[in-house]
Amino acid sequence: MSNNTAQESSLTLIKALFDFNACNIIETHISWVLLIGKHAYKIKKPVNFGFLDFSTLEKRRFFCHEELRLNRRLAAELYLEVVPITGTPDHPQIGGIGNAIEYAVKMVRFPSGQLLSKYAQREQLSTDQIDQLADSVACFHQTIAQAGENSPYGDSANINHWFVENFDHIRPLLVDNGQKQQLQNIQQWGDSEWRYLADLMQRRKQQGHIRECHGDLHLGNMTMINGKVTLFDCIEFNPMLYWIDVISEVAFLFIDLLHFGYNRYAYHFLNRYLQHTGDYPGLALLRYYLIYRALVRAKVSLLRMAQQQDDDTVVKQARDEYTVFANLAEQLTQRRSTFLIITHGYSGSGKSTFACQLAEQIGAFQIRSDLERKRLFDYRPLEQTGSNIDSGVYTPQASIKTYLHLKELAQAVLEAGFPVIIDAAFLKAGQRDLFRQLAAGCGVPFHIINFQASDQELYRRIKQRQDDASEATVAVLHQQQRSAQPLSEHEQASVITLNTERDDVLENLLDHFGRYLQ
Repeated sequence: MSNNTAQESSLTLIKALFDFNACNIIETHISWVLLIGKHAYKIKKPVNFGFLDFSTLEKRRFFCHEELRLNRRLAAELYLEVVPITGTPDHPQIGGIGNAIEYAVKMVRFPSGQLLSKYAQREQLSTDQIDQLADSVACFHQTIAQAGENSPYGDSANINHWFVENFDHIRPLLVDNGQKQQLQNIQQWGDSEWRYLADLMQRRKQQGHIRECHGDLHLGNMTMINGKVTLFDCIEFNPMLYWIDVISEVAFLFIDLLHFGYNRYAYHFLNRYLQHTGDYPGLALLRYYLIYRALVRAKVSLLRMAQQQDDDTVVKQARDEYTVFANLAEQLTQRRSTFLIITHGYSGSGKSTFACQLAEQIGAFQIRSDLERKRLFDYRPLEQTGSNIDSGVYTPQASIKTYLHLKELAQAVLEAGFPVIIDAAFLKAGQRDLFRQLAAGCGVPFHIINFQASDQELYRRIKQRQDDASEATVAVLHQQQRSAQPLSEHEQASVITLNTERDDVLENLLDHFGRYLQ
């Protein structure tokens, strides 16, 4: 059966199912979703785009079962079973007897208004939803299967293939010469960047960062169910597109948040994710994958347009979406200014709180010493180490090891082309000098934010602290105050001092660092 004949037969079947069940239909460039009562039935289109081949009934059956398997990892309550469609295209029956003429994935139906993409369109996304996303994705990535060294997944040549494949699909669908030139410029950047990063891509595979991921991690594939963010609709049709570097996965959500104008949330998400995983070296690949993901979204927009050319509304929306994502890709080819900020202050002074807020406002990465110290010594973030002052993970030797580790991570972020805030007490001059030298070596501006609060407020904050990686007590605070080495006159040129008992702390930070806004 030819592709045209198969598509005509499928259209007949879909129309018959629609007429018989009086259902609603959602159409994408690769599937139809029939909404019938409390359930949804997803039927794959008989299409072959090269990167995706649903051209035969057997292939569609196989990929229905793959869709079920992969999505049950994240949304077992939504994905029920694969059901046959029997009868004839003119008189089909879902789940009937006889030979299958098509297959569908049966799912629990949920309100489309609960999609996170809808929340974003209504400007209703919340930090709680972003926190849930970061925690869920980080946990997922740390537990899913890793690609073997002998598998084809994650090889730098294959990564380059899928990057370049976007241009092959996009270019024939462009008519504007300016957009064609823009696309050519992005491709030239991608070719150069891939040659620079190819060895790192191979090392990432050896280090276990190529995993059986979701593959299509954007807000349209996330929904709220009983107050919980639930991820669904994993890619199933091509393992090359979901056996990927975890940084490629998070880049997809990051670019989608940028697309909706949630720049601050994009950095909030990625900061929280990295604080869970510690994968700061992966940032060296972030821009490459961000541009790749923007191109994927641009390509999908044009493919949808090509399929529905008679619908002027769809065509305009697709062209507008293409322009947004192509412009994002172009902007990301330009490296931004980087800088190094360290915090300074006693426990309870507000360092972590305001470093977090500043990082997401100016598009920086916040690296927390409390988390990295525990990671170094194999403790979970909220796990109590049982260490006392100058013992366990808080000995002078452990602190030296921690600050050297923080320096390595800071250097990785700076070399990746991103600004970084190191969130630690930095009460010793030698600790501060280590990072001043790093900034000088990397040729970036260096700043110290000196956070202050009254003793009474420090005591109150420490005593009220809950669910935090810090194990500081009032006794620890007293030890810090006795042993701290004050900021020198030489250091003052790099210092901004803030009283965190005031209400305008973030405003003052943004006034000072506003030149670094994204």
